[in-house]
Amino acid sequence: MPRRKSTAGACALVLGICALLMALSGCAGAPPIVKSQLEKLQQQQANLAEQNRLLQERAATLDRENQNHVAKLAQAQQEAKLLEAQLAALRDQLRSVTAQLAQARAEKGTADKRVEALSASLRRQTGVTITPNNSFLQHMPALDLPPGHVRRDGDVIRVALPADQLFEPNSSRLRAAGVNLIITAGNELFRLYPEQIIGVEGYTDIDPPTGGTWRNNHELSVARAMAVFEVLVARTQLQPTQLFVVGHGPNHPMVSNATAEGKQVNRRVELVVYPEKRQR
Repeated sequence: MPRRKSTAGACALVLGICALLMALSGCAGAPPIVKSQLEKLQQQQANLAEQNRLLQERAATLDRENQNHVAKLAQAQQEAKLLEAQLAALRDQLRSVTAQLAQARAEKGTADKRVEALSASLRRQTGVTITPNNSFLQHMPALDLPPGHVRRDGDVIRVALPADQLFEPNSSRLRAAGVNLIITAGNELFRLYPEQIIGVEGYTDIDPPTGGTWRNNHELSVARAMAVFEVLVARTQLQPTQLFVVGHGPNHPMVSNATAEGKQVNRRVELVVYPEKRQR
């Protein structure tokens, strides 16, 4: 605002000088002193006109700079909103993962109790003595599976067979290549752990099953685990008495279900080798 007042004042002064010059120019017989003053006024007029031009250029430059600053500020505010939205999404994801972790821990405790109860039931019903055998952890199955699918998990060994290789989509119908994979895995486990208790445990992703055959993922996971169990019993030397079947549904994912790739990894049937083994 001060800059505009200064410009307006300069313009008014120039107009006043112009009026005075016009008045003086009409006096043809003006004395020399008047002509001298007239020349000075004309010079002042030229100087003021130049100052006015410079002020106008400066004002235009400042206006352009101000517009650029306003545009940059608007862009920065928009970026800040986007970052806030991303931060809120990350916080929600962290809360979800934390809740899933707590649930997984609770379900693992429940599963451990079920395994203990199953072992006790086997002892009562068959009279077979189950004794721990921790030395089996020294050997890992040699199978052509993705990294992380054959792994130690505490005192057990897990062999995760990808469901997409075993079954037709959304079903428990085995592919021919899936049957061969089950036989290969079963023979390798029998070679290393001929007396160990082995769980056949089915898992799904979080998407509900389609097609109307299964009411929920737990039913689908049990059916798939049973299909693998039947192949192991019929086509390998593993015995029914050393196998048991569990369907976990979408519980205990290997990785996050947030992506299609993660869901594919979580769809699996695991052959879980426990430290207990039968004594003949």
